[in-house]
Amino acid sequence: MTMSGAPRRTTTHQRQVRAVRLGPRSLAALGLVSVIGVAGFGWPLLADPASQAGTHAQDAPWLFAGLLVLLVAVVAATISESGLGPKAVAMLGVLAATGAALRPIGAGTAGIEPMFFLMVLSGRVLGPGFGFVLGSVTMFSSALLTGGVGPWMPFQMLAMGWFTMGAGLLPGPDRLRGRAELTLLAVYGFLAAFAYGTVMNLEGWPFMNALASNVAFDPHAGVPANLARFLAYCVATSLGWDLGRAVVTVVLTLTLGAPLLRALRRATRRAAFETPVTFDPR
Repeated sequence: MTMSGAPRRTTTHQRQVRAVRLGPRSLAALGLVSVIGVAGFGWPLLADPASQAGTHAQDAPWLFAGLLVLLVAVVAATISESGLGPKAVAMLGVLAATGAALRPIGAGTAGIEPMFFLMVLSGRVLGPGFGFVLGSVTMFSSALLTGGVGPWMPFQMLAMGWFTMGAGLLPGPDRLRGRAELTLLAVYGFLAAFAYGTVMNLEGWPFMNALASNVAFDPHAGVPANLARFLAYCVATSLGWDLGRAVVTVVLTLTLGAPLLRALRRATRRAAFETPVTFDPR
């Protein structure tokens, strides 16, 4: 209570920050795009071998390029419905631009992809909703920057959105701090780096010619046989890259994670992402 009787300014401090508070329509849109994304990755595995989808497998990925439009629509709807202010939108743009700029650094060098470590830390601080949006926008921006536009791009956007969203779903966002938190993020980054590579392998693997390779998808084979083929395909084509990505993510998280987490949390407070200020009339 003050001597003048003026209202006392109080705030409710939260350590857990949710930059984008998703409304019902945004949640529904994200759920829809995730379901479509899972279907997009998985439908070739269930297609009839005698169908046109099977005989024209090389044409099928272009059908899913339309996911790009849906993902951009989800991003726009989320930003609009959450009522983000200029500072929040600016922060989204800065983080997406930073991630896009980091991606080409390791181009041509297996696994040197510092973009992933930034997505882990950003998703942790900003929560799953903002994380999904940030991951998708960052991958879209980096594709435009590097010229990596093609039928694979919407799949990359989905996979990166899930990757970043997963960091926001990790336990203890309002309690866990210090080395324990960095260890948790490093373990997640290590495992999620392999998960990202494995999911992205599904984008192209079903369309390989089974007659040309013994690790290609065979629509006539059973699930165990195709699972063995897929694991062999991952080991032969992407294991080295995924391992490099995982190690780089862990090293950068443990060495640079603490100051970057503090900077991100400070930036979210300044952008007024936390509970708004209230006044007690006492």
